[in-house]
Amino acid sequence: MAAERGTARVTCTAPVNIAVIKYWGKRDTDLILPINSSLSVTLHQDQLRTTTTAAACRDFTEDRLWLNGEEVDAGQPRLQACLREVRRLARKRRGDDAAAPLSLSYKVHVASENNFPTAAGLASSAAGYACLVSALARLYGVEGELSEVARRGSGSACRSMLGGFVQWHRGERPDGKDSVAQQLAPETHWPELSVLVLVVSGEKKAVGSTAGMQTSVDTSPLLKYRAEMVVPERMTRMARCIQDRDFEAFGQLTMQDSNQFHATCLDTFPPIFYLNDISQRIIALAHRFNAHHGRTKVAYTFDAGPNAVIFMLEDTVDEFVEVVRRSFPPNSNGDQFLRGRPVGTAVLPEELVSAVVVDPVPGAIRYILHTKPGPGPQLLDDPSQHLLGPDGLPCRSA
Repeated sequence: MAAERGTARVTCTAPVNIAVIKYWGKRDTDLILPINSSLSVTLHQDQLRTTTTAAACRDFTEDRLWLNGEEVDAGQPRLQACLREVRRLARKRRGDDAAAPLSLSYKVHVASENNFPTAAGLASSAAGYACLVSALARLYGVEGELSEVARRGSGSACRSMLGGFVQWHRGERPDGKDSVAQQLAPETHWPELSVLVLVVSGEKKAVGSTAGMQTSVDTSPLLKYRAEMVVPERMTRMARCIQDRDFEAFGQLTMQDSNQFHATCLDTFPPIFYLNDISQRIIALAHRFNAHHGRTKVAYTFDAGPNAVIFMLEDTVDEFVEVVRRSFPPNSNGDQFLRGRPVGTAVLPEELVSAVVVDPVPGAIRYILHTKPGPGPQLLDDPSQHLLGPDGLPCRSA
């Protein structure tokens, strides 16, 4: 923790996670308790991360929040719920320790930045709240199980508190104490697993997740059936696929669960359309690619947005990237079309091209991001990486 002129500052990073068994719907909207369990893969922060600095000082007169350089309302109920919970845990930990270095009555300033599109279906709220809770916990010296606190900000944020392969238990208790995240396996468990994010749109979605899932809970009988009859068995099966590193089974179940999630969105009234025409073309492309090879080599999943996340083993990356490049040729940003981890060149057999590359759509995909499973939140020790200066104001503005 850095402290200059009485200002204590902590900076953390936190990851995006992508659910392979989807969370959609709350049974308690205040505590953010889900109607079903879910399972996700934490993506590596070298490519996708939120960075957050939390600062506290006796001179601050109000809580303030900056997102990507712009000041926003710090009175948001979910943000205040996280702050309240961290302070409660700090108070409980300190007991009667009057010598604690940082008063819990001080106001806080928070600055947060994403290195990916916000609110475009890339789990920005999950990374954001996981990062917020991690930074606040470090600021106040709180340790231990924090996924329950992160859940109060955004349900899926509890999964971003851990690396690798993570399950979020639905829980049974009305107070939510058993609705927490648990690591199934670390990010090192399946080193061959690779991830491509196909960014179709960086725009804010028309129907946000919070509003969308509540409408689904209220109107979709399919969602209720899914939560009660389908997900419990899928959670068990998916955990086994991951433990066994069985990509074919993992991939098929990942695609099936993504499809059923979007089916519940269509079953919602009025219906919600998160996938667009390009999303549907990517789905068809993946199935043609798998059919050509006679087995599941790539597996798509879509959260509440049009961007595709494609899982595959490392030895498939070069070939599939070239297939995507042929199917959705970049307009002008050829050098920026492929980002993240390195990708080699691939020469495609003519029979693969004729079977898989159908009706190319130039410019439909903005860029491809190559990443892999990664760790949970990290503390940044270098003071130069703080987003807030010693005065508690942003070091750089948008």
